[in-house]
Amino acid sequence: MSRMWGLVCAAVLSCLSTAFCQPDPSTESPRPAELPLRVEHVFPQITVMAPGAGSDSEAGIGALIPWADRLWLVGYVAHIRGEGLGLYELREDMILRKRPESITGTFANRMVHWPSKQAFIGPYAIDEKGNVRTIEALKGVRLTATIENLTDPKNKVYSLGMEGEFYEVEVNTLEAVKLYDLVNELQMKDCKPHFKGAFTGQGRVVVANNTYDQKEYLGQRQGGRLAEWDGKSWTVIETNPFVEVFGAGEASTGGPAIFATGWDRSSAILRTRINGQWKRYRLPKASQSWEHAWFTEWMRIRQAQTERFIMDLQGIFYDLSQTTYGGNIWGIRPISTHLRVVPDFCFWRGMFVMAGDQIDHDQGQPQSGLWFGDIDDLWRMGKPGGWGGPWRDTVVKAGEISDPFLMTGFDQKVLHLTHNSQSNIRFLVEVDFLGDGSWKQYASLNVPARGYLHHEFPAGFSAHWVRLQTDTDCTATAYFFYN
Repeated sequence: MSRMWGLVCAAVLSCLSTAFCQPDPSTESPRPAELPLRVEHVFPQITVMAPGAGSDSEAGIGALIPWADRLWLVGYVAHIRGEGLGLYELREDMILRKRPESITGTFANRMVHWPSKQAFIGPYAIDEKGNVRTIEALKGVRLTATIENLTDPKNKVYSLGMEGEFYEVEVNTLEAVKLYDLVNELQMKDCKPHFKGAFTGQGRVVVANNTYDQKEYLGQRQGGRLAEWDGKSWTVIETNPFVEVFGAGEASTGGPAIFATGWDRSSAILRTRINGQWKRYRLPKASQSWEHAWFTEWMRIRQAQTERFIMDLQGIFYDLSQTTYGGNIWGIRPISTHLRVVPDFCFWRGMFVMAGDQIDHDQGQPQSGLWFGDIDDLWRMGKPGGWGGPWRDTVVKAGEISDPFLMTGFDQKVLHLTHNSQSNIRFLVEVDFLGDGSWKQYASLNVPARGYLHHEFPAGFSAHWVRLQTDTDCTATAYFFYN
């Protein structure tokens, strides 16, 4: 009898427990009717599209910025041709919403202006609550950068247009005044301007123009520009094409630094401004697919995670340290090679987000989407590799030291050497394995008259930087292949 009574009690307790554990429908959080579809790193519904058929342009995503509890993105078309794109916001429900203030244009600028608590993206100013205003004077400008003002940073910003229009914008009234036509100011003649980036730091505004086609390749013209402005006059730093300028402040880095990226026939180029001095470094190209000005959209340097810079340059992602101890840059490391056009990237709600420019009218309906993942996913995109060097049919003086060329982070390494001299030439190869400017001789390589030599570095050998010099005046090529 007692055993049966125990079984009955157990059954009753089980029923009561089940009843108490059942959720009360009236207190449950509402669930969305349909969860967003995700395919690996992509939400297909988050796509910027040109409407209908017949578009003769593209539909890219020019800039991203986390602000007012949302991710904001701005679409762009080529040369302000096309329709239907504009300003978009993305919330935690992963539904893309197009703002009613939207204007179709060519925009790839973004900046947070903390004194006024506004985010600037495209021709829009967005306050901390998500209210949007439009800078009327800039609706028809192909905006590529918005940056800090030199003299009145609390009340004004600068905005750069792709055709070299340089504006000053009052952040409260949104009145814009054109200060310069940089095509004239930087003496750019008989070329199509293509200004892509700008940055304010060290008491200077630095701008980048990446004009480059066959005339630059053949040495018939120098349309590219890296230039700086001290608030009074402009100075041209270099006439090769440059595509991005970004910087680091004082905080625990050994001093402020400005980084500018570009290229020439020989290699990709990284210029740094540290303690008021410009230096040049060279890096490999992963592909010739970025060799024309139009193909470089947009190759950015961003602080993708707190105090960590990611640099996208000529088909390679790099981990770029903002540290500049002793006046030297430190620890540039290749992450991966890729073919993706990445106009912008950032972190939002724990996800690393990349914009795109993926399908233009040649392939069908123009459209582009976002890529969501983690920053470490970049390492799985493709092993680093590429080619380039300090000299490519370059006139070299005896004892003249080349620019440093990046060596670390790649596997097999081969150096190709040739020259046009009627006598033997000795090439001295030096390496900086610490990355702090302490150079050591690695090899002395003799190349026969008007000859050729290649050198295979041992498996596992690496250093941060490598550089060369010759013992005789000549026209030389020194080219590395990293596989």
